[in-house]
Amino acid sequence: MSMQRATTIAGLLAERELDALLVTDLANVRWLTGFTGSNGLAVVGAGEDGLRRFLTDFRYLSQSAEQIDAAWEREIAQDLPERLAQGLEGPLRLGFDDAHMSVKEHARLEELLGDGIELVAAAGLVEGRRAIKEPVELDAIRAAAKLADDGLADVLTRGLVGRTEREVALDLEFTLRRMGAEAVSFEPIVAAGPHGALPHAVPRDVAIPAGTLVVIDWGAQLDGYSSDCTRTYATGELDPRDREVYEIVLRAQEQALAAIRPGPTGRDIDAIARDAIEAAGHGEHFGHGLGHGVGLEIHEGPRLSRQGADALEAGNVVTVEPGIYVPGAVGVRIEDLVVVTEEGHEVLTSLPKTLTTVG
Repeated sequence: MSMQRATTIAGLLAERELDALLVTDLANVRWLTGFTGSNGLAVVGAGEDGLRRFLTDFRYLSQSAEQIDAAWEREIAQDLPERLAQGLEGPLRLGFDDAHMSVKEHARLEELLGDGIELVAAAGLVEGRRAIKEPVELDAIRAAAKLADDGLADVLTRGLVGRTEREVALDLEFTLRRMGAEAVSFEPIVAAGPHGALPHAVPRDVAIPAGTLVVIDWGAQLDGYSSDCTRTYATGELDPRDREVYEIVLRAQEQALAAIRPGPTGRDIDAIARDAIEAAGHGEHFGHGLGHGVGLEIHEGPRLSRQGADALEAGNVVTVEPGIYVPGAVGVRIEDLVVVTEEGHEVLTSLPKTLTTVG
């Protein structure tokens, strides 16, 4: 599969007027080659028979031999940029990940390459392909989403009231690990009452009270692929204001979700939820984008936001997660993980969204 992906990228180089592409971002390297280590880079030359080089250091001598297809020219070096430069000859227009390479790294590489090799910014070339998930990638994300759902369902059997936010977050992380997750997609968010009005709240050593809302945002990672979901639970009889906020967010989420299909832009889908929340008088309390792509990284393309200019395509995996955050009062977020299909969409998260009370 790695060589098929390399051939795909090679076929895109002419569009950027490039002779080859240098891939240094580790998520892009993993997608392209299958390598899961912490230090590596790859070079893809134009054409089916173009250059295919992979470089890593001695720590990954055995691992890279197992993970890298034999069709790649595999090299072990102490100084990867220096070794890279030794194997390249000009004239050559070499694309690079300008979104990921530092100014310092760029300056050194430019010095090492010397005359005849031009470094050309080529951000997004690999990410654009990664955004359209292959069947094997979708299977991994589905499995991660199911594991995440099973993990939270197990944690909720132990209740919420009286436990601290941090205790619940740790329980969720440990439960996912015990169930087989490689890792959590990110540190779980557990935020009760007014603390839920912080979209990226950090769990506190504060007991969760009865009669409030609790926002739980979590995900599991399997085979390198992540899931992402948010549910908001009641812990008893609610203030009518809190119940109303929940219902507004739920309606906005379901309306936006229903519009997920190939064709609309991320901006179009974002506007559906945003307009619904603004119509209910809470526009100022929904300040983040509606969603984002999920895959090898928890935040990747495409974006569902005011800046989301790309049209959705079959194979995209995105979150749909509107929220209302009233400072000092209440926060609600409801999020599903969704695959864009040829016919519409497939929701990967399965836990109910109707307001559920957990004691």
